[in-house]
Amino acid sequence: MRIGMMADLYKPHISGVTNHIDLTRWALETHYGQEVFVFTFGEPQPDDDARIVRSPGLPLRVASTGLYLNLRYTRRARQLLQTMDVVHVHHPLLSGQLALRYARPWGIPIAFTNHTRYDLYMRAYLPLLPDALGDAALKAYLPRFCREIDLVIAPARGVKALLQRLGVDAPIEVVPNGVDLRRFEHLPDPWPRASLGWDAGHVVLIYVGRIAPEKNLPFLLRAFRGVQQVYPHTRLLIVGDGPERANLEERAHLMGLGAAVHFTGLVPYDDIPRYLRLADIFVTASVTEVHPLSVIEAMAAGLPVVGVRAAGVGEVVQHERNGLLVAPDDEAAYASAVGRLVSEPETRAQLGRTARQDAQQYDVRRTAGLLLEHYRRLHQRRAAASSSPWKRLQRWLHRHT
Repeated sequence: MRIGMMADLYKPHISGVTNHIDLTRWALETHYGQEVFVFTFGEPQPDDDARIVRSPGLPLRVASTGLYLNLRYTRRARQLLQTMDVVHVHHPLLSGQLALRYARPWGIPIAFTNHTRYDLYMRAYLPLLPDALGDAALKAYLPRFCREIDLVIAPARGVKALLQRLGVDAPIEVVPNGVDLRRFEHLPDPWPRASLGWDAGHVVLIYVGRIAPEKNLPFLLRAFRGVQQVYPHTRLLIVGDGPERANLEERAHLMGLGAAVHFTGLVPYDDIPRYLRLADIFVTASVTEVHPLSVIEAMAAGLPVVGVRAAGVGEVVQHERNGLLVAPDDEAAYASAVGRLVSEPETRAQLGRTARQDAQQYDVRRTAGLLLEHYRRLHQRRAAASSSPWKRLQRWLHRHT
């Protein structure tokens, strides 16, 4: 099959969505022999191959998003898109509308994955926008868009429930976003603690991901300060970069955490398993994740997770099985959960072993196969429908008008 992935953003932008597209493309091509094209915006990149198709756009310099704004594809991109057997939209606004404009008239099936808690993102990045107004905008757009496409995919059950609360009445399938677990099949040597000024006597908490408003990292710092006061041998390692890094570093300094918190900045993706291996506990306070890749990678490395009960993290992490969950915004409960794992190494080890086992269900080689089953079903349905004389006439009219 020829599969077109449509995204407003793609590499070199780093996010869970771009990583998901990249990994799924690899699995579909390598393990299932499919042809996968990526249709996006921006300037050509040195490592682009012939199946990455970019249309130019106006760079939108908002919070370092890397987003290019355009309302159309180039002629070459349009012509290539119309040769696809199925297209998969990963952002509902720009890419979603372009899929309806360019793929729908040709009878090409359209799938859409709702990767993001758009309601929470709007609250993080548009704090002056009233919540009711933001919710009204989503309820006005998403249900209508989802009725016009062929398949809606949610990466988690909680996301499916959220879409239904927003009024989406189209059929929704739950397919987890896959994670590349090859790097965790044979765990590498840990990053040396001595390079951070720490030793084996420290209990290391680790966060991996973007340092951005929606990640709720000030909450994490405040909870860690409580842990540190009781367990001064704890340390917090924050791996990643983002628009809030300078603010968070200043917060840590003003809170007197000093050498107890270390920020690595952006590190090569291939080094992430080594950083995870040096740690004892993975921590996250994010409530915006729909399918937290960094959490699953931590579990694959054998780390128990402390998180909050929210869609995404609250489904991947099972309380008392592979980690601990607390109510959102309850810093005391969060600090207590971390403190329990700090003080109970046996519990920590048992949860970590189970976490490593549970992570296997999210292997991208498995989840890509689930997607391919849906693609084939949509393609077969299209083939049956497109054989009618009326459909052939519609395609001819579209081609010649």
